[in-house]
Amino acid sequence: MPDPPPETREDLHDLSIRLILLLGTASLCGSLVSNGARSVTGPYILLLGGSAAIVGLVAGAGEFIGYALRSATGIYVGKDHHYWRAATAGYSLLGAIPLLAVAGRWETAAVLIIAERIGKAVRTPARDTILSHATTAVGRGWGFGVHKALDQVGAVAGPLVMVAALAVTGGYAPGFLLLGVPLAGVAAALFLARSEVPVPGCLESEEEGNRNDLPGIVPYAAFIFLGMAGFAGFPLISFHLKAQSVVPDAAIPLFYAAAMTVSVAVALLVGRAFDRAGTHVLLAIPVLSIATVVLAFSPEPGAAIAGSLVWGAGIGIFEPVLRASIAESTALDRRGMVYGSVSAVFGTAWFVGSAVMGVLYEVSIGHIIAYVVAVEAAAVAAYLWMYRSRIAVRLQEGLGDIIP
Repeated sequence: MPDPPPETREDLHDLSIRLILLLGTASLCGSLVSNGARSVTGPYILLLGGSAAIVGLVAGAGEFIGYALRSATGIYVGKDHHYWRAATAGYSLLGAIPLLAVAGRWETAAVLIIAERIGKAVRTPARDTILSHATTAVGRGWGFGVHKALDQVGAVAGPLVMVAALAVTGGYAPGFLLLGVPLAGVAAALFLARSEVPVPGCLESEEEGNRNDLPGIVPYAAFIFLGMAGFAGFPLISFHLKAQSVVPDAAIPLFYAAAMTVSVAVALLVGRAFDRAGTHVLLAIPVLSIATVVLAFSPEPGAAIAGSLVWGAGIGIFEPVLRASIAESTALDRRGMVYGSVSAVFGTAWFVGSAVMGVLYEVSIGHIIAYVVAVEAAAVAAYLWMYRSRIAVRLQEGLGDIIP
């Protein structure tokens, strides 16, 4: 029998907070493992005999698969509501990371790296659907912002753990084995979260969960695709910093760490802003995307670090607002499917945008800027399309209430 819902609003609020923090802890530990490994998988594959092309192919395929599969896993959790089963299965694939220590061949390492990304695809729609229930009582933006901030703490800590392991031991294997330690934290956090709330749906009433203000997935997905297709990735930014000798090599990881620190603070701030302004917060994305390419690809160190920090702010905005807006605007029976579908769009756009900007970089930075301005202008048009569609739906609903 499902657990009964909490008796009072205060009980509901406290239980929701505990669930958000426990899932945030699981994500922190998981992100520490995955980002710690991702920070060195390129040189590790090269060490095992892979070429630069293999590194690019494995990294690109892993990211694409990790996002594209979310559509299928989202449909699964949306239909069967096995949220905890899917989340646990997905997190368990983080166990592929410590196995990199004994990979021996680049082919084996490639399989393990892609397996971890598949785990990300399996767990994310389920985890976000659980969070969508938990954020009902505390504010969608704030709840997802807190979760994202905790996740980003892990993203900063992971590479630092690997750097420390390399500095002490001089090899990659001890670092990969060390990254296995936080897996105990993932397991403990998930066990406690599931024990606290076996049936996440009890945190959201049927009336709250069946609101469906999103007029259609197409204009929303169009905005997400265009907004993300114009958002530069840090690998290209770091390539520019090294290729143009903008800063010393040792300073590049510090730029990334500073950007991730900004993303933590922005995730918390934008969460509160979303609870007041709603999806209008998304309009900051085109502005930040354009500012990123103008500043980050500058030959001046001061402008480049400013661009990196702006990039970090964009990271802090995009995911929490995307996830919160879906939770706020999608009915319960479609939420898992929508999370999976939009995540697939998000990942595809990231892949396409990164590829296009990488090609344009070989032509000129001016071409990148022109591309981003054009794509983000189209993103604003898509947002207006979405906004006007929503108003039209609400007007029709209002007339329906007046005219029998």
